[in-house]
Amino acid sequence: MATATSTATMGMATTMTMGLKLRKPRILIAGLGNLLLQDDGVGIHAVRELRQAPPPGVLAVEIGTAVLNGLHLYEWADRILVLDAMQAGGPAGTLYTCRDEDLDDPAIRASLHELSLLAALRFITSNKKPEVRVLGVEPQVIDFGLDLTPPVQQALPRLIDLARETVTHWRL
Repeated sequence: MATATSTATMGMATTMTMGLKLRKPRILIAGLGNLLLQDDGVGIHAVRELRQAPPPGVLAVEIGTAVLNGLHLYEWADRILVLDAMQAGGPAGTLYTCRDEDLDDPAIRASLHELSLLAALRFITSNKKPEVRVLGVEPQVIDFGLDLTPPVQQALPRLIDLARETVTHWRL
């Protein structure tokens, strides 16, 4: 009798494990930045555009500069796609793709938002750490103003396309 119970229990465990493996990853697109500082708001502008026709099954959220307020979302997500301005020395409007560990590179002067998000991930209480990818846009101006500069505005559709491509790749 114990053998039958053990076999049934193992069968249930296997089914549960298979169910977890078949579950699609929970994807969060986090728009970071400050809309009041021109090009620093590119991540927010991108998320707002993505929410007009969001990728299926993806949560696209304006995090802004209050990255710790999104902690519950980071815990929920299996993968996080961060959209933000990133100063890495290229011409304004240049797109960058990097993983969280790439931000340790001293050649990349990432914005404080990416660093704060990565610091916030250390507060996750579960044992899992989500995969993080950052899509950055080289800003031209970070100063008071509501509009993106022309090079960053021109990069916005490419940023949105790259975000969609990344999500599609993660879904495979």
